[in-house]
Amino acid sequence: MTKPKGRTSSGPSGGRRQLKVRVKNAKHKPSSRAWLERQLNDPYVAAAQREGMRSRAAFKLTEIDDKHRFLKPGARVVDLGAAPGGWSQIAADRVNAKDDGASDPGGGRHGQVVAIDYLAMDPLPGVQFLQLDFMDEEAPGKLKALLRDGGADVVLSDMAAPTTGHTRTDHLRIMSLAEAAAEFAYEVLAPGGAFLCKVFQGGSERELLVGLKQRFASVRHVKPPASRSDSAELYVLAMGFHGSDSGAAEGQGPEDEA
Repeated sequence: MTKPKGRTSSGPSGGRRQLKVRVKNAKHKPSSRAWLERQLNDPYVAAAQREGMRSRAAFKLTEIDDKHRFLKPGARVVDLGAAPGGWSQIAADRVNAKDDGASDPGGGRHGQVVAIDYLAMDPLPGVQFLQLDFMDEEAPGKLKALLRDGGADVVLSDMAAPTTGHTRTDHLRIMSLAEAAAEFAYEVLAPGGAFLCKVFQGGSERELLVGLKQRFASVRHVKPPASRSDSAELYVLAMGFHGSDSGAAEGQGPEDEA
């Protein structure tokens, strides 16, 4: 599998327009057929395969970082819920992470990517992977031990709990993961650091957002084009970490992007 090069990516527009594929196999349940048809006709899935990406999710991070530029060469990155590696793959390329962590010829330092997931993940150049549930009480300490100087410049979280089919329950479960990711970010981020986290639209984000607004210079909702329009999936991007308990008033919400 090839490693992406540079910040640019052709994405879904990089290939020829494909005819819509329909699945007619009677062995598939209607729900399975619908999912398979969506995958076969998804331009981001095709682009991921064409460009050697681990998953279509790689384009979500690519699109967000292309606009906000928080994955800088030399940065230390933690990727929570990393498998199968789409975000780690992009992060390692953009921060110039190397397996040996050595200095570059110009006197600077290569970046670092530390990733964690309870699922297995095939090795990626420049990525240190820990197979462990992030919610395990030992996980934060083990991640910190892998980080240079015990700190990070960017914390990414694309974690999502297995869905139950009950919208309210699923929302509360992912918000629990988001809040845990934020608490970890508060502990490890260096001044000026960034935090990007998946949430679902559902109205119970207030506590998370209040905490972020108190500790970061800017907090905004982002929904990259690669995130399916019919999905409740949304991302919160907080930038300019300052670690103070003071900040914007509690009633002020994050910025929303079109």
